[in-house]
Amino acid sequence: MSRALLLVALASLSPWAAAECECLWQGSFDEVQAKTDLVVAAEVASTKGNSIDLNTAQVLRGTLPPVELRVWLAYEDHCRPPTDTFPVGSRWVMALTRIDEKVSGGFNPNTPNYSYGRVGDYMLSNCGGYWLKWEGDAVTGNLVDAPRWDHEPKMTPVLLELIAAFVAGKADSAALLAASQEDPALRELRLNTRAFLRGDEE
Repeated sequence: MSRALLLVALASLSPWAAAECECLWQGSFDEVQAKTDLVVAAEVASTKGNSIDLNTAQVLRGTLPPVELRVWLAYEDHCRPPTDTFPVGSRWVMALTRIDEKVSGGFNPNTPNYSYGRVGDYMLSNCGGYWLKWEGDAVTGNLVDAPRWDHEPKMTPVLLELIAAFVAGKADSAALLAASQEDPALRELRLNTRAFLRGDEE
């Protein structure tokens, strides 16, 4: 089989990767989250095709669907991150947009596990800081005043409780920026002091 025919065959098997997406950068998390329908802190429970199911630990804004929280990722030229960005067991803060209508060509019966997504589920955009990596009690990512298209900028981890306060309107972008630029040694001292006061350490 020639290389050209091989590429055509692979494209037919991989409709979610058949075309490049084009979109303008919408901003860091602090700028984009308010425009979405649901913001959650959650763990990836399973993956199938170009979708992931989440176990939600905390709803920062919005209402969970009555069934599983399914998020649809990269498909054709729709600007979404690839599924392997979010392995099973990893934890994230995600700002999600609800899928409210069917899209023409959004389902291929030859690849039933790959589609634009079901009405009532959610999708995750790649065109801004729509997700943050959550480890321990803090998050990192394109949170505030970060370079465009860099989803893993160098920064000091910011406490999830501060992210929740921001989404709830109880903190501002300046507080997020200050926390993300905090000296790591001072942050570690502050966290250790809090742990000591709670009696977590001898």
